[in-house]
Amino acid sequence: MDEFELIERYFAGHDRGPGVVVGIGDDGAVLQPDPGRELVTVVDAVVAGVHFPVDINAADLGYRAVAVNLSDIAAMGARPRWMTLSLTLPGADPDWLQAFASGLHAAASEHDVALVGGDTTSGSEIVVSVQITGDVEAGKAILRSGAAVGDTIYVTGFLGDGAAGLSLFKDGKTDPGLCEAFLRPRARVEFGRSLLGVASAAIDVSDGLIDDLGKLLAASGVGGRVDLDALPLSGAMREHFGREAALGFALAGGDDYELCFTAGGALPAAGDLPVTPIGTVTAGDELVLFDQSGPVAFEDGGYRHFR
Repeated sequence: MDEFELIERYFAGHDRGPGVVVGIGDDGAVLQPDPGRELVTVVDAVVAGVHFPVDINAADLGYRAVAVNLSDIAAMGARPRWMTLSLTLPGADPDWLQAFASGLHAAASEHDVALVGGDTTSGSEIVVSVQITGDVEAGKAILRSGAAVGDTIYVTGFLGDGAAGLSLFKDGKTDPGLCEAFLRPRARVEFGRSLLGVASAAIDVSDGLIDDLGKLLAASGVGGRVDLDALPLSGAMREHFGREAALGFALAGGDDYELCFTAGGALPAAGDLPVTPIGTVTAGDELVLFDQSGPVAFEDGGYRHFR
């Protein structure tokens, strides 16, 4: 099976949807955005042994590769529409490809995202790169740079579960909720769209709360105070690891793909999704962590490549 047969068997046929003029099979996709809307484009590459264990289930890998990009789209309040896939593989194993494609298409179909093109190649390691293009009403995208002094800092969901799940996975242990948080993160697309005109700034938590909130505050030219006692930590994570380790996962573990945002007024309804106030935007440029005993020092800012 060569690369063209591989594309035809596992990925063609999922390029239907509004705005797709030309999908898979030509030199490029031709897409038609709606009038009055701007495009938002994100891309993430995931590499075996760096972003995921080499023995991860292929279906989970396919799902995860899409979900981490959907999370970036969600942070900007955008609607995901189209995606491309670049896939590097050591070999073309039909069973692996079928499972991978099923996970990929499952994540895309949850948000009506069409796969409109991409590339496949052989290489020594599995590398999956997904690019998603979404759209948002012109001038309305939520940026990192709009936080204002006095705004409340919020997070969705629970923090640290993804990193805790990965830790269990690596140790050959399991917990359904924690492992699922890492393997199949739930992008907060619908809630992100509801934050348009409400959130002053937003970012998705992929590299750890301290690192990602720090990026948001720096982009906005402000500081922040975060109450560690307010962080939403799941019961499962605290049960497996204890409170101190759970705090470490929440602050610097990464792989949460929850939204961290700031807002100065009332929030939209979130249904069953927990939305927790964890702190306040302050003047200056310092991020201060505190608990009931006072300020808390914390050195590990989160995951960064090449560091």
